[in-house]
Amino acid sequence: MYYSIRHLTKFLYSNPISESMMETRMHPRSDQNQRCLTFHLSVSPRCRVFSYRDHLSNHIHHFDIPGQHPQLVVVAESLVEVQPPSHIPSFLAPDAWTELDNLVEKGDYWEMLLPSEFAAPSDALDDLAQKLDVRRRDDPLMVLHQLNQQIYEYFDYKPKSTRVDSPIDLALTNKAGVCQDFAHIMITLLRTKLRIPCRYVSGYLYHGESDHDRSLHSATHAWIEAFLPQLGWVGFDPTNWLVARDRHIRTAIGRDYADVPPTRGMFRGRAASDLTVAVRVTPSDATAGLDQELPVPEDWSILVEKATQLPEQLPTPTRMQQMAQQQQDGISDHLKRITELDF
Repeated sequence: MYYSIRHLTKFLYSNPISESMMETRMHPRSDQNQRCLTFHLSVSPRCRVFSYRDHLSNHIHHFDIPGQHPQLVVVAESLVEVQPPSHIPSFLAPDAWTELDNLVEKGDYWEMLLPSEFAAPSDALDDLAQKLDVRRRDDPLMVLHQLNQQIYEYFDYKPKSTRVDSPIDLALTNKAGVCQDFAHIMITLLRTKLRIPCRYVSGYLYHGESDHDRSLHSATHAWIEAFLPQLGWVGFDPTNWLVARDRHIRTAIGRDYADVPPTRGMFRGRAASDLTVAVRVTPSDATAGLDQELPVPEDWSILVEKATQLPEQLPTPTRMQQMAQQQQDGISDHLKRITELDF
């Protein structure tokens, strides 16, 4: 299956800022059953974009925009081919727990077994583990299938009920959250209660007309991958009670969200920022004309055009007004402070 992906991010600042520094993780991965055929990143104001790959083979793009600007717009466009993964059975052999322990002992999986920033144990998580009877029994795959369903049924999906930096205890207390929260909860349970290596996956999910997903079609998505004997890394989507297949498009993997945010950066200036994100994933019939531009839906063109339009500028203040403002604010380091934003 081929997918055309468009991801727009816009930061609108209450006052013009003097510099932006940012890195993005929007480039789909090429591994296992997925290949990224084309990728293009546009930034407004225009700047030079650099890229590198980290130790987990995630693509990171980064840039620096000096000079005053009232907004920052990033548009990522890609064409990806995703093949259905091998069939995932309902259970494994009776000795699968022993086989898993042997593989973990011989391999380098410690990074995906230890607690991390957003996947750390807590009393609330212990209570949930007891309610759901999360323990080693049957075989690892059977427990994972059941836990994937239990998290889906136990929690309500409520957009904006948590923030990107919310600890899992907030979702555990409210019994509600978004895909990021459910992924962190499942990861922490697998690492601390079952000793199964587990990692966080950031990406996109294609929503077909016949699919009944809880997650939003206009946003990025997150799920988990667990390491299992005979199967390797297997994806589970507790938000939608799915085993990850050819609708899940992976952009980055890490210990948790802190390793793989779509955008992370800082700006220089005294301003508040307003974030707008729009995602469009559409199926493509073939890869014909990869050297040509991807067809752009009319509504998406209008969205990008509106996003890149500069906000209305206030009249340039007079010299007397500028002096009065300086006296009011004071000449202090606060005017040059650097505010960090993680998304």
